[in-house]
Amino acid sequence: MASDIVAQLADSLAKTGVEDGELSYKGQGRKLDDAQSVEEIVKEIQDFEGLQALRLEGNTVGVEAAQAIAKALETKSDFKRCYWSDMFTGRLRSEIPPALNSLGDALMLAGARLTVLDLSDNAFGPDGVKGIENLLKSTACFTLQELRLNNCGMGIGGGKILAASLTHCHKKSSAEASPLSLKVFVAGRNRLENDGATALAQAFQLMGSLEEVHMPQNGINHAGITALASAMQQNKALRILNLNDNTFTEKGAIAMAQALKHLASVQVINFGDCLVRPAGAKAIAETVSEGLPILKELNLSYGEITEEAALAVAQSVKGKDKLEKLDLNGNCLGEDGCVALKDAMESLNMGEILGTLSDDEGEPEDDEDEDEDDDEEDLEDVDEEELEEEEEEEEEEEEEHSTSKFSTPVSAPRPPDVSSFLSFPSPDKLLKLGANRALLIEQQVDVSDAPKTAEAFLKIASVYKEENRDVKNAVLDSIDALLRKAYSTPSFQGCSFVSSLLVLLGLIKSEDKVKPVLVVPGHLHALEHVVQQDYFPEQSVAVLEAFMSR
Repeated sequence: MASDIVAQLADSLAKTGVEDGELSYKGQGRKLDDAQSVEEIVKEIQDFEGLQALRLEGNTVGVEAAQAIAKALETKSDFKRCYWSDMFTGRLRSEIPPALNSLGDALMLAGARLTVLDLSDNAFGPDGVKGIENLLKSTACFTLQELRLNNCGMGIGGGKILAASLTHCHKKSSAEASPLSLKVFVAGRNRLENDGATALAQAFQLMGSLEEVHMPQNGINHAGITALASAMQQNKALRILNLNDNTFTEKGAIAMAQALKHLASVQVINFGDCLVRPAGAKAIAETVSEGLPILKELNLSYGEITEEAALAVAQSVKGKDKLEKLDLNGNCLGEDGCVALKDAMESLNMGEILGTLSDDEGEPEDDEDEDEDDDEEDLEDVDEEELEEEEEEEEEEEEEHSTSKFSTPVSAPRPPDVSSFLSFPSPDKLLKLGANRALLIEQQVDVSDAPKTAEAFLKIASVYKEENRDVKNAVLDSIDALLRKAYSTPSFQGCSFVSSLLVLLGLIKSEDKVKPVLVVPGHLHALEHVVQQDYFPEQSVAVLEAFMSR
């Protein structure tokens, strides 16, 4: 009986995995070198009436193959969504621009109106941005809502090209009374630095429509952060701002705090690992206390924040009834400071939202002269242009040799933490969490919140790979640890967890208009595993089966 339910569960989920109008080859690991290798794909594209989306993630596409696919797309006027991340693995960098040009030209010829363009994890460098430059400037992108270019190695040069293209598109679309209104921008791990970030900030300020900005790990310091702060101030509908692992220092943090005073819709602030320092943290605390009424998450971890500043942050969240998580881990509180912070949050009846303080670095051994920090920042200003010129020269040298280099992901400067993994899940990030990953995830996720637990479950499951034993085991071990803890916690609401799963899988509707996730094979495998475990209640299996069978 149990095996029958599992089979029905997997079959029903598989049917929900493809959105209307979508053709998917995601994660199939195909090596598509020439026209012959894509004959089947080309025919399916040609035969698909009303094609709106094409998924090519997890394959490797050569120039001739891209040209053949492009030819088939030339007649698809209903086309809207390009899911083309991680599709050039092992290709020469010189192959990527002509492949992207072919695909872009086809969409323009078809008269497509794009809403999603995802080219993340392609590591194509500045030349890759040139490969989509014409597309971004065209009428095909007047309707663009999501632009995802995470981990593409764009560099300063690529960032400038991208900014100029978006600016051109906005001006051209505005002249036709349909201004570009980009809502989601993702460009983490791209080495944009100050010049790239500043160029993009100008484009962001012009559009004023952003709701989500994710730009972690880009080597941006206070000059670029200040430019972004000014731009964010003009994007009144901004909900999520993730600038994790850049270098604010006090100047950047204070500028960002001032900008946030104008953004009442912000729900998630991730300034973790940004060196905001005490003065910056206090400025942010002042902004939080005065506004941000629907704030849900505030991450100020690893910022050299001391006890006094951390307590100011704690007091600032008083009365924030929407707040679900406050992360102040990895700062400089000391043992007494950690106790004081926990006591402060408990006194506000908000102790459960305070994340772990396990990585606290302890009180500073001595009070270093803050003037020295200011001197260091002044030196950064003086040397900035010289450093960036050197880096641009290095990029040019890389480009000269790109014909013999393969496209590979840009490695992160440090192993990701759990927060980073859950924000942008990947098999590599999960494995890099190490042998204690299950415990770390268990500590990170608040299992008293069933919807959040369901969301975390699906994010972990999404990176499952049947053919990779290490990843497979890491996913299943992490899920088991998470759900065992959940179902053994008295306050955990199992019915709410299952309901949230069904909502996120798109099987039932929510009054809160929750957007369903894209169902991937990992979700099926994870659910198949979970329903057979002793911690998962039989009645929950029955509920899942009832909805799936419909």
